[in-house]
Amino acid sequence: MDLSFTPEQEAFRAEARAWLAGNVPSEPLPSFDTREGFGAHRDWERRLFDAGWAAVNWPTDVGGRGLGLLEWLIFEEEYWSAGAPGRVNQNGLFLLGPTLLEFGTDGQRARYLPRIASAEEVWCQGWSEPDAGSDLASLTSRAERRGDAWVVNGQKTWCSRGAFADWMFGIFRTDPESERHRGLSYLLVPLDAPGVTVRPIAQLDGEAGFAEVFLDDVEIPAENLLGPEGEGWKVAMSTASFERGVILRSPGRFMGTAGRLVELCRRSGEVPISLLDAVTDAWMRVEAYRLNTHWTVTRVLEGGSVGAEASLNKLWWSEMDVSLHTAALGLLGEEAELAGPWTDGFLFSLAGPIYAGTNEIQRNIVAERVLGLPRS
Repeated sequence: MDLSFTPEQEAFRAEARAWLAGNVPSEPLPSFDTREGFGAHRDWERRLFDAGWAAVNWPTDVGGRGLGLLEWLIFEEEYWSAGAPGRVNQNGLFLLGPTLLEFGTDGQRARYLPRIASAEEVWCQGWSEPDAGSDLASLTSRAERRGDAWVVNGQKTWCSRGAFADWMFGIFRTDPESERHRGLSYLLVPLDAPGVTVRPIAQLDGEAGFAEVFLDDVEIPAENLLGPEGEGWKVAMSTASFERGVILRSPGRFMGTAGRLVELCRRSGEVPISLLDAVTDAWMRVEAYRLNTHWTVTRVLEGGSVGAEASLNKLWWSEMDVSLHTAALGLLGEEAELAGPWTDGFLFSLAGPIYAGTNEIQRNIVAERVLGLPRS
């Protein structure tokens, strides 16, 4: 693994840093879990797209810059270091987009990817159901092929960004006789279609970060099938590998947090050794994550793949995020009781070991598929 960057990559970094310095909003945007904030973040995504920064590693003909994963890592480092807004269309950019590049037809890529990059269409996930969360294979939502359409029925829940999104991707049972992982298909569902009901789910802060989506005889075109019919589990596991692996949670995101944590520690005056240890440990975890990500990307660029190791990645970044924010709250002491970025970040970090598949499930995957241990 070569950790150095070429002159061209360093020039790309300088260009990104300069653009961000001149364009990142001087004040934080409203939360994208509100209608006002959702619109403000969509406008920001459009600015990124117009300037060529929305999806730097996508092909140029679908809204990207035609660069590689290393350039994307560089951009992410600069993006989060600059304190830029969170990506409201992260489900489309970092989950569905790579899945379309892997499994989509030319027509699907041309239809969806530019609109994802520009945030003209914002996506939510349609994975979990009331009785199918981490055990996703037990889902019961179904789709029946009728002529040139799929007729979809069922309910999806905990749909991130679902309250204000335009589209939903998810898997549905298309073979009524099938069980578990078989007979599932991956479908793209417009949320303005007749028969779709979106019910926002309020979080503890009252904001609608999630939604339930009810589907009652919803007709969608047959071409909204992504990948082969009946092989939706395979396609969904590709999406999950992006969610658990390097794409959804880049090192740059946590490097920015670690930098702010170190600065908070420096401003805190005399700090107990236990808290210094916690800050040091959190910073070291981030550095280890950065190095491991570069190793993973190097392996992918050389023709390798990320497989079940993505579960190891998810375990690391989710627990690392908790450690970063726990250390910050320790430094803040009583001030941590006041709502602020560190408190909000801590509350969000607690969800990390749950979403993208609970960490208990990820440990089972690592034990069985990475370490080759027998089932208990």
